[in-house]
Amino acid sequence: MTISRRNLLKKTLVGTAVAALPALPLGAIKFLSPAEAKAAVSESKTRYAFLVDTNKCVGCGFCVKACKKENDVPYDSPVTRTWVERYLITKDGKSHIDSPKGARDGFTSQLQENQHETVDPKEIDKAFFVPKLCNQCESPACVQVCPVGATYQTNDGVVLIDRTWCIGCGYCIMACPYGVRYFHPKYKVADKCTFCYHRLAKGLKTACVDACSFGARQVCDLKNPEDPATKIILTERVAVLKDEYGTKPHVFYLGLDRNVR
Repeated sequence: MTISRRNLLKKTLVGTAVAALPALPLGAIKFLSPAEAKAAVSESKTRYAFLVDTNKCVGCGFCVKACKKENDVPYDSPVTRTWVERYLITKDGKSHIDSPKGARDGFTSQLQENQHETVDPKEIDKAFFVPKLCNQCESPACVQVCPVGATYQTNDGVVLIDRTWCIGCGYCIMACPYGVRYFHPKYKVADKCTFCYHRLAKGLKTACVDACSFGARQVCDLKNPEDPATKIILTERVAVLKDEYGTKPHVFYLGLDRNVR
């Protein structure tokens, strides 16, 4: 009986405690320390980053549709590489958050997904939309925990997944503090946003940037001071999500509300 490399590694790794991982063949493990990640970025002439202007996002969902079609994510699947969250902040200070189908079809109802409630418009203090995607961290936790090197970081800062190496152990999904990773329902491997790296390599914009009619999304090169989005990141007040985790995310937000999680 023959057994595939993927199934062999699954049997070896998934059923083994993390403490036992060092006993695996050295060649099967590829860890990238924060120092190595920084060195890789500094050696590159390019460092990709993303700018999201929450003041411009209207929650139309065109970005989510475009991403699914561009990156072979099943259209009706409950997972997506990028999504948009709706925040309703009521006068009592509570946050009501939902993202029906990742906002693929926009927000057409006042019903709060998973809460089965509607919020009285008179009680809303403010409302806004927040697009989310992989943060392409400078020190990515997902790279650190991948036991087979399937998740890796390019010299220009983008974290990618090699589907031929991924064994579906799920360590990277659990390690990501932003919840941007998931199991691909078709390929049965880990998946996430890659900044449409295949498009960037050809000098194109990401699918979601092209699909946004309101200019809420921009991809940029932080090492190009003449890049319009880079100028904004370097000169205006921008914020990142969950900075306390120390991963140094490279998705920057304009107008990010303090209630955003």
